[in-house]
Amino acid sequence: AYFTERIEPHLDDDHVRFVGAVGGTDRVELLGGAAALLHLIDFDEPFGFSVVEAMTSGTPVVAFDRGSMHELIDVASGVLAHDVMSAVAAVRTAIALDRRGVRDSAVRRFNVTAMVTKYEALYRTLVR
Repeated sequence: AYFTERIEPHLDDDHVRFVGAVGGTDRVELLGGAAALLHLIDFDEPFGFSVVEAMTSGTPVVAFDRGSMHELIDVASGVLAHDVMSAVAAVRTAIALDRRGVRDSAVRRFNVTAMVTKYEALYRTLVR
């Protein structure tokens, strides 16, 4: 009902279109070509792969400040919002971000070496 009532009326197949689930190279092209990723979920997501995928493509993110989003998104890579109106306002800020800076920030924080180092540190802490 939410999609039909709130989103569908805004689809115009030009500026706003529904593409459904996307995978593989189509996903890379879609995320990399977007002005921004709107990650406006209504639950506390423990991690956001699509958020990191978008940022490593150079695409800034606007997300609700829920779950892990405050750990994933920094001032170089996107904007955290608290409600729909602040998300709408955040789009302008997000699309003004330097796309190279968005990518560099994400790659620095989420590359394999950084992630393994963080997991090892967490495991050491838990073992102690």
